[in-house]
Amino acid sequence: MTTMATPTQSAGASAPDYNPKSESAGAKRAKSIIFHAAALILTAIVLYPGLWMIASSFKPNSEIGGQNTSLWSDNFSFDNFVTAMEGIGGVSTLQFFTNSLILALGAVVGTILSASVSAYAFARINFPGRSLFFGMMIATLLLPFHVVIIPQYIVFQQLGLVDTYVPLLIGKFLAADAFFVFLMVQFMRGLPAELDEAARIDGAGHARIFGSIMLPLMKPALISTSIFSFIWSWNDFLGPLLYLNTPDKYPLPLALRLFVDQTQSSDYGAMIAMSVLALLPVLVFFLIFQRYIVEGVSTQGLKG
Repeated sequence: MTTMATPTQSAGASAPDYNPKSESAGAKRAKSIIFHAAALILTAIVLYPGLWMIASSFKPNSEIGGQNTSLWSDNFSFDNFVTAMEGIGGVSTLQFFTNSLILALGAVVGTILSASVSAYAFARINFPGRSLFFGMMIATLLLPFHVVIIPQYIVFQQLGLVDTYVPLLIGKFLAADAFFVFLMVQFMRGLPAELDEAARIDGAGHARIFGSIMLPLMKPALISTSIFSFIWSWNDFLGPLLYLNTPDKYPLPLALRLFVDQTQSSDYGAMIAMSVLALLPVLVFFLIFQRYIVEGVSTQGLKG
């Protein structure tokens, strides 16, 4: 006895297999390839200036700039680094590095001490006018630095502090950077108030609470502040340009400017080589502590 195939069975036997999951997986794979290719292209564009600087540090001056647009040179040499390490103006490069290190580390220490204490006062201590003073501090973020340059310079000149590091560091020890105070205030406000209450029950005062409870919990915010403060001070050009007159007190940004002379020949190769050397401490400092940046800026403390 023979059986007749139904139209549905015949159509199903002749139609090709259709798998929507395989098509979806293929579309996702194509989108992933396009996304990663675009990301690589954008990364190459962003990193090209740094790559050009590193490559140019090994080029002779005649091949830097002008009509020579090639990235690599056949005349590969370390002469620019040798010249850069010899220093300029009778001052060694080691002295420039030491000056920058003094300013950067001084800025980190001063900012950490002053900003953390000020933030604790705003976040944990109730005193008359706290909201007013906090609002005034935040308002200073809107004040351009160029507005106060002349008054500050006149004050430091009358005090005889020009050509010293005091004008560049005293503001760090007086919590003049409102951004870092605000950052730590927001972080402290995310910490449970029960910690303070439990410490007060045990007889702890503000100094004990701040040193034994707050500072250990503020590690991400403190490290983020240290990173930004170090980088900003290390790269500062305008401040040292205003207050420093003696070459042996110059930090690296001013030392780099000495290699460019408008009246005589400029040693761009040595300047670029010193720029590469000046970038290394900042890069190492950032790579060591980069994992704390997002955690600190997000100001996420403990949740009660």
